[in-house]
Amino acid sequence: MADGAIERESMEYDVVIVGAGPAGLASAIRLRQLCDETGQELSIAVIEKGSEVGAHILSGVVFDPKALDELLPDWRNDETQPFDTEVTDDKFIALGESGSITLPGFAMPKFMHNEGCYVGSLANLCRWLGEKAEAMGVEIYPGFPAAEYIYEDGAIKGVVTGDMGVAKDGSHKDMYQPGMELRAKYTLIGEGARGSLSKKLIKEFGLDEGRDPQKYGIGMKELWRVKPENFKKGRVQHTMGWPLDNETGGGSFLYHFGDNLVSVGFVVHLNYKNPNLFPFGEFQKFKTHPDIAPIFEGAERLSYGARAITEGGYQSVPRLTFPGGALIGCSAGFVNVPRIKGSHNAMKTGMMAAEAAFEALKEERQHDALEAYEAAYDASWVKKELKLVRNVKPLWTKFGTLMGVMLGGLDMWMNFLFGISPFGTLSHGGADYEATKPAKDCKDKHYPKPDGVLTFDRLSSVFISNTNHEEDQPVHLKLGDAALQKSSEYDVYGGPSARYCPAAVYEWTVPEDGGEPKFVINAQNCVHCKTCDIKDPNQNINWTTPEGAGGPNYPNM
Repeated sequence: MADGAIERESMEYDVVIVGAGPAGLASAIRLRQLCDETGQELSIAVIEKGSEVGAHILSGVVFDPKALDELLPDWRNDETQPFDTEVTDDKFIALGESGSITLPGFAMPKFMHNEGCYVGSLANLCRWLGEKAEAMGVEIYPGFPAAEYIYEDGAIKGVVTGDMGVAKDGSHKDMYQPGMELRAKYTLIGEGARGSLSKKLIKEFGLDEGRDPQKYGIGMKELWRVKPENFKKGRVQHTMGWPLDNETGGGSFLYHFGDNLVSVGFVVHLNYKNPNLFPFGEFQKFKTHPDIAPIFEGAERLSYGARAITEGGYQSVPRLTFPGGALIGCSAGFVNVPRIKGSHNAMKTGMMAAEAAFEALKEERQHDALEAYEAAYDASWVKKELKLVRNVKPLWTKFGTLMGVMLGGLDMWMNFLFGISPFGTLSHGGADYEATKPAKDCKDKHYPKPDGVLTFDRLSSVFISNTNHEEDQPVHLKLGDAALQKSSEYDVYGGPSARYCPAAVYEWTVPEDGGEPKFVINAQNCVHCKTCDIKDPNQNINWTTPEGAGGPNYPNM
């Protein structure tokens, strides 16, 4: 909640949107469209923690244009739109250590195919949508993270941006500026997966009561420019299996688009059990497979990034509304896991929330719960889509990759053809951090040394993510109990923070004299993926917003 002891400047808006991602920008554009259609004038502000719109946006992406077709039906005829590559070739492959099996397309229901989708950069889509929104009169403020929400009289009444110019020791530097209050009649939260405000709002209002815990994966991505002979424009390829074992969920993607560009990525489900697993190492190892490595022969690695992905789907979507606002996009979690898509659902939820907020404002309401948005979601194609695939993730978790994917395929076919499932609606079980086993109960894992040509270390990867934070600022990764981190995270679980982080933020240093290991947080490396907030076995690390504009600056990602 906002700190009332600090004197802050304040600005009033009808609607404040947190996050200039697909959901937030679609919401802003839809609000302006409704204003233009009716002649009603609304003040709308979008705040974004990245240095520019798109700076923190990371996705594969194979983009389903369903929601964009509704929002901007003529978008394909706009010469500035960011997609020039339609999917032409769709492959799904099961990898073994030295071979592979291509699964036939007819084994998957039609909704799993990618015809009519586009390959490209979600960051560039957001940049384009941001330009559209600004041209329509939306105020967009990049470099301003929403650090707190304003909670008064039982309702959310806006947000407070982060203070600027605070030194690491908490003192105020000469250029100190307190954050501003952005007050709103309705506040829409579109921070993405595991947003810092979303997490607190869900707890504050009990929005997850009666729902399964949200589930997550860690997605890592590299962008390469490959040799023309290895480029197949429009090819979409997904794999499962090696190098992950049968008990560890996840898989890869390779997307060919643009001018000899290939996005290669790897996802590890964060309910993995073995604390010795190194997701970034699994990603690098994957690229050495004999089916994969030839694609990158003579290629140039251009960029790297990582981001948590919501995977709970239908069972884990919380209640969407609270007094004064709503959760939109991946703040609530609308990713379709087997399709590996969520941007279209995020955009649609942003549009539905905008329509509900517009009607409420037209009726001169404010600070109440937008129940019309909840009702719209219940009747929407977003919920129908998630319901079709609701059992894929829990079946994968329960039965492992081989049997789980087969049963998941059967379940999708039954839902698609007959509208029923032999399994009903399965539960995900516990939260991801609860799956982690003590290190003594798990096998050690070893990873080859990077060669600097095909495989890389984390620090060189973070360098090409263009990540930057002001070094003299408070550490934004808040450790709850330092003693617990040593006695449990290190002594019991073997210090998995040094491995699960895809940016080498955490390390355990052991003095040469054999003294007590020290937990080190290299916060300047943070790419804002939120994995630590999700996977720490004691929930002892809390991700908060750093000073404005800090973090990665993703080009073409």
